[in-house]
Amino acid sequence: MSNHLNIIVEFKGGMELLFDNVTKKELSLPVNSGEDGSAPVEWTIKDLINHLKEKHLKERPELFVNDDSIRPGVLILVNDVDWEILGENEYKLADGDKVLFISTLHGG
Repeated sequence: MSNHLNIIVEFKGGMELLFDNVTKKELSLPVNSGEDGSAPVEWTIKDLINHLKEKHLKERPELFVNDDSIRPGVLILVNDVDWEILGENEYKLADGDKVLFISTLHGG
């Protein structure tokens, strides 16, 4: 088993502005083998959201997260499937997953 989970994360619909105008990131997330507990054994969407907030978000966290989850108005697709169908925060990421964050909120 690999010590890393490799996924692609994309930001669209204005979400990229919160991540320094980056629209695509290839992430190699560490996977805990059980020794030190420094990384999740399995990464969930919730873990990914927290990781993005702590390590990659550049500004205005209130536009990305609300408490422990994604803010209402942000759509998440995993491999082009709505995360709500997959179990939302508890979905376990798999190697090669593509996770897309799209803001559905627009000012006027």
